[in-house]
Amino acid sequence: MLTDSKVIFVTGTDTGVGKTVLSLMLMHLFILKGMNPFYIKPVQTGCIDPCDRDSDALFIYNNIDRLRDRDPAESVPYCFKAPKAPFFAARDENCSVDFNIIKFFVEDKKKEFSPVICEAAGGVMVPVNENMNVIDMIKPLKASVVIAARAGLGTINHTLLTLEALKKREVPVSGVFFMDSLNEKNVCSRLIDENIAAVKKNSDVEIVEVMKNVTDFKNPAPF
Repeated sequence: MLTDSKVIFVTGTDTGVGKTVLSLMLMHLFILKGMNPFYIKPVQTGCIDPCDRDSDALFIYNNIDRLRDRDPAESVPYCFKAPKAPFFAARDENCSVDFNIIKFFVEDKKKEFSPVICEAAGGVMVPVNENMNVIDMIKPLKASVVIAARAGLGTINHTLLTLEALKKREVPVSGVFFMDSLNEKNVCSRLIDENIAAVKKNSDVEIVEVMKNVTDFKNPAPF
């Protein structure tokens, strides 16, 4: 159960699939349950700083009342300007991502908040540094994994490949959320139902849900 997890790791089948929106919705969900969640973006790329208009942390902070007066930098241990995979974005700035810093950062937040929601950069095989991909961060953080996936055409292949990679490394997945909020063309309820059926049939994931279009990020409908 997600509510039993101290750390929830939000990854995706691709970049731009809705991980930040899913993270926001999870924040709202846990707040409604009377819990004290916190959002972390361990590595943000494509931003000048955590307060940049393209910052995922800024989006979260602007839409969560209890975070609105806090500094988004509290959620971002690493931020790089280039919109690239973390390893390459860091290398462009003659820097590298030290996972130990990220792990300490998460452990420190766990002392005050629960759950800690960590939004990954890109998909599970994206390189974080010379020795780690995103997928290698999950077990050391003792995290529960949820996957954001596109709702439309092509998502079966991407989702099942992501699940296969996680299964190979014995990383359990708590849920898959098809993000029906990306304004994709030719996406209908029948196609989404077929995508859900295919993922359920070919995996052991119990929670496979659809995240409908969110129109009010500050006060979204429960899911």
